[in-house]
Amino acid sequence: MDAFDRFWQWANKPPESPLTIPAELHRAVMELAPEDRRDRTAVNRAAARVPNPER
Repeated sequence: MDAFDRFWQWANKPPESPLTIPAELHRAVMELAPEDRRDRTAVNRAAARVPNPER
């Protein structure tokens, strides 16, 4: 599972789900323009720039 899949699995989880993602991944994706958040390559590139992410 890549960063894109992890982010969108988390973003689309039901409210009662305990699923979490690292804050660094969330921050990296949220810094992208909204349309770029749906681009697998853009999300994975942003996540790759995160120092020491939990992947």
